[in-house]
Amino acid sequence: MRLGVLTGGGDCPGLNAVIRAIVHRAIKGQGWSVWGVRHGWRGLLQGEVEQLDLKAVAGILPRGGTILGTSRTNPYREPGGEARIKAELKSRGIEALIVIGGEDTLSVASKLNASGVALVGIPKTIDNDVNGTDYTFGFDTALSIATEAIDRLHTTAESHDRVMVVEVMGRHAGWIALESGIAGGADAILLPEFPVEIQEIYDAVRRRHDRGKNFSMVVVAEGAQLGDETGKPLQVQSERRDAFGHVRLGGIGVTLADRIENHTGFEARYSVLGHIQRGGSPTAFDRFLGTRFGVAAVDLVQRGEFGSMVAIRGNRIVEVPILEAVGTLKTVTPELYELAKVFFS
Repeated sequence: MRLGVLTGGGDCPGLNAVIRAIVHRAIKGQGWSVWGVRHGWRGLLQGEVEQLDLKAVAGILPRGGTILGTSRTNPYREPGGEARIKAELKSRGIEALIVIGGEDTLSVASKLNASGVALVGIPKTIDNDVNGTDYTFGFDTALSIATEAIDRLHTTAESHDRVMVVEVMGRHAGWIALESGIAGGADAILLPEFPVEIQEIYDAVRRRHDRGKNFSMVVVAEGAQLGDETGKPLQVQSERRDAFGHVRLGGIGVTLADRIENHTGFEARYSVLGHIQRGGSPTAFDRFLGTRFGVAAVDLVQRGEFGSMVAIRGNRIVEVPILEAVGTLKTVTPELYELAKVFFS
């Protein structure tokens, strides 16, 4: 069999661990050849396909990013996109495809599978917001980076008696903000799932100063819902959209820091972690999880269980329908947000 593999959407620590596992399992376990698609769905539209052998994946386990490259291309927004992908797969003799991506990439995979393309999915996102799986690889690395950054910013905040606002990734789901904020001892955590009026943040900072703590740490997800002093939503997003219709976020950190300083009189600074959270070597957890996902995905192909996605529940790797992963995101529950609020100033 000729097996194809592609990585779509944002880059993510652990992608190379998955690719390596797929190649080893397919070649050594099944005797198949593996063909890597460059730059996600764009590669199938433009014929960017290359063979992957054991030498091609040697030494990539600790590397961040993806050796195949990626893009946010949506083939269903391209003229004849679905037909072009099917034609490319047929011309290359690729009989099955492993698709590694988040909700957007897997939504395309689901449509293609429904139209007759044999494929299986592997969930990937640093936001940990894909349904059907307890964890996605990449999240643990991003969480570790964010937590370390908060720890480092704590020392300068305390030294200068400042309010430090840390903006982390999280468009619709606040898992990074929630867990890094709790792990880093944040005094307030703002998430996309739970709207907050900015006056609550002013009050929390003032209460902390009243107790003699002259510095504060606020962690905010880039997609957090924050109301101004009149209760109207603060608009900090760009008008630009990607191929899946998502607006470009960013800016809530600087907006929040400026307003805290202006309304409380306490000096405030902000730090936007941005793509730093995506880069660098994956943690041991993400390397191990990515490896398990890659091996399990090849096994799904071998059994002909197309339209399925590998997932982890508890400590077991299981299979779920790709449809379970798309359409609705996995978001922070009220119970976990209440846990975070225990530590708010």
